[in-house]
Amino acid sequence: MMELHQFRHSAFCLKVRMVLQAKGLSYRTVDVTPGIGQVAVFRMSGQRQVPVLVDGDVVLADSSAIARHLEQREPSPALIPGDVREAAQVQLIEDWADTTLAAAGRSALVQAAAMDPSLRVALLPDDLPDPVRTVMGAIPGGWVGSVTELVNQNERADLLTSLEQLSASVQQSPWLVGDEMSMADLSVAAQLSLLCFPSSAGAALAGKGVPGLSDHPKLQPLFQWRDQLELKLMERTLEEV
Repeated sequence: MMELHQFRHSAFCLKVRMVLQAKGLSYRTVDVTPGIGQVAVFRMSGQRQVPVLVDGDVVLADSSAIARHLEQREPSPALIPGDVREAAQVQLIEDWADTTLAAAGRSALVQAAAMDPSLRVALLPDDLPDPVRTVMGAIPGGWVGSVTELVNQNERADLLTSLEQLSASVQQSPWLVGDEMSMADLSVAAQLSLLCFPSSAGAALAGKGVPGLSDHPKLQPLFQWRDQLELKLMERTLEEV
């Protein structure tokens, strides 16, 4: 069985889990502890970042490389369209989600976690000792004033504009490209988890997110689209069992 070495709340790890679910492939997750756990990841893959997928003798890092491997391993259902033009559109959206959307989402989440102790604690690895979790939760939000000032307000405005356009798009069609689920949908949906955590993130995080985005009226159809997409993937997984 394939092994996915991951940080549980990483959007890129979620992207790989969604691809695995879409393909109906069996796998197990191995949660990596930041720091010491990354030493083992480095020995296995040659780098410290996750996700890392172990598929027999094949060890792959980077969510896009893993997704392409899975697309070749299990061609059906196809997540990259056969049509050249649609395939190019999928590639562009995936690149945008993995770079621009990911960076803006991380910045916004850092700001939100800095000001919200409960969110900050919920994001910590489950295996951290309770005393460490208590200390992290007790740190006052004021200490990060300088950090929040570093969040580029123009970046936030650009992010909101892009998300509003996506929200309008998914109200017209359930798929970002073509008439079927594609890598574009999974890439965008995964990064949205940083802004408004889905139920799959667990009880401590579900519904939490970035104020001003997670509760923005115009973005609710987008988060509902993401939730429905995750539900479809869960249903596919159950059908394979």
